Amino acid sequence: MASRWIFGLVFLVCTSLLAAAFYMEHVMGLEPCPLCWLQRFGFMGVGLVSLLAFLQGPVGFGNRVYGLLLVVASGAGLGMAGRQLWLQNLPADQVPACGPSVDYLLDVLPLFEVLTTALRGTGDCAEVVWRFLGLSIPGWTAVFFSLLIVLGLFIMFRRYPSRSWVQG
Repeated sequence: MASRWIFGLVFLVCTSLLAAAFYMEHVMGLEPCPLCWLQRFGFMGVGLVSLLAFLQGPVGFGNRVYGLLLVVASGAGLGMAGRQLWLQNLPADQVPACGPSVDYLLDVLPLFEVLTTALRGTGDCAEVVWRFLGLSIPGWTAVFFSLLIVLGLFIMFRRYPSRSWVQG
């Protein structure tokens, strides 16, 4: 399969995952915590990289660059999911206090402080509000980010046919 179509498929997967997140928020009424928002941004980053790669149709070294960007964006998302999973598995007496909503934080704090607060996580991030097949939402995002890292590494280290500049 050409890497262009792999990137197109990754874009569709990220779009579907973001649609599911917005469905859970607006239809199911699940309020996203700060780490949930950062994981969404991770999928947006992976989706944007994948869309650009699909539109460009890279070859050779370009595939490796886009593969690396896919790994970096997915790794950041996996880090956020891992942080939330860690918070969800803390003993009840060690869970941090719940914090204000992301909307409120954006209204009253500078962006850098909002990001540092979001990265630390709050008690809201430790609450498990939905499960599917035994995994919480950050568990599933960790699975998808891990698969995307493997795919990005595959794209980076795969052998590509060399193209001759001189055709005979």
